[in-house]
Amino acid sequence: MSHSSSLKIALIQTDLYWKDKTANLSMLEEKIWGIDEKVDLIILPEMFPTGFSMDAPELAEPMNLTVCKWMKQVSAQTKAVVTGSAIIQENENYYNRLLWVSPDGSVKHYDKRHLFRMADEHDHYAAGKIQPIFEWKGWKICPQVCYDLRFPVWSRNYRQNDQMAYDLIFYVASWPAPRASAWDQLLPARAIENLAYSVGVNRVGTDGNQVPYVGHSAVFDFKGKELIHLGEKDKMEVIELDKTELENYRSKFPAWMDADDFTIDRRVQE
Repeated sequence: MSHSSSLKIALIQTDLYWKDKTANLSMLEEKIWGIDEKVDLIILPEMFPTGFSMDAPELAEPMNLTVCKWMKQVSAQTKAVVTGSAIIQENENYYNRLLWVSPDGSVKHYDKRHLFRMADEHDHYAAGKIQPIFEWKGWKICPQVCYDLRFPVWSRNYRQNDQMAYDLIFYVASWPAPRASAWDQLLPARAIENLAYSVGVNRVGTDGNQVPYVGHSAVFDFKGKELIHLGEKDKMEVIELDKTELENYRSKFPAWMDADDFTIDRRVQE
C-alpha cells in the first residue's frame, strides 16, 4: 500500500429512492462516474441503498450479495475505497453496517454502535461492539455512523505507540433536518477534541416516512476550521486533505499527550 501526505475524498450528498436498491445503485453509479478527477476515498450516506428504514427483514441482504458486489466493482474501477452503510443480515441479526471496500476486493466493516432509539432502531438492529481503525494510503481512519456523533467517548482518539490512533474520523448519516444544528456543532467538536480531520456525509430530500434531510455535509480540519460545506442541495464535492499539516499541528500543539486514559466497559450496553 502506498503512503501519501494527501488524501483526496469525494463526498456524495444525495437524495435516495425509498427502499429501491436498483434505483439507488444506478443513480450513485452515475454520480461516481461523474467525478472528473482521481480520488482516494468515496463516501456515501447512511443506508445508501434503501434510505433509513426499520424494515430490516424486507431489505437486508447477506455480505457479498448485491450491494457489496456493486461496491467492489465501483472500487476496482475507480481505484478508490468506497464506503457507506447498508442493511446487512448475519446469522439471526440485522446490522446497520458500514462497509469499507478496497480496490483489491477486500471488505472490512463497522457495525453502528449507537442505535437511534427515537426511531426504534435498537429494536430492529444489533449494536456493534468493535471500533475498528482502517488504514489507507498511510492514513488511519475511524468510521462512524450518524447517531454515533453524539457520543464522543466511543470515538475518542487515543495514544498508540506515541502516535494518535487515527488521522481522520468520518460519519455517514441520515441526520434529519430538525436537528441540523446539532450536526453542525458536533462535527467540528469531534475534530477539535481528537486533533483529527472530521468529515460528515449526510443525505438530502425526504424519505418514505416523510422525514426531511438538509445535508450540511462538511469537512473540518484538526482545529475545527470548516474546509468545505455542501449546503442543502443534491451535490458532490472533492476535497484534498494534507497529513503533513495535521502532523505539524499535533507537534506544535500536543494536547493529545495530556489526554485522560480510560477504558470502555463493553458490558454496559450489551
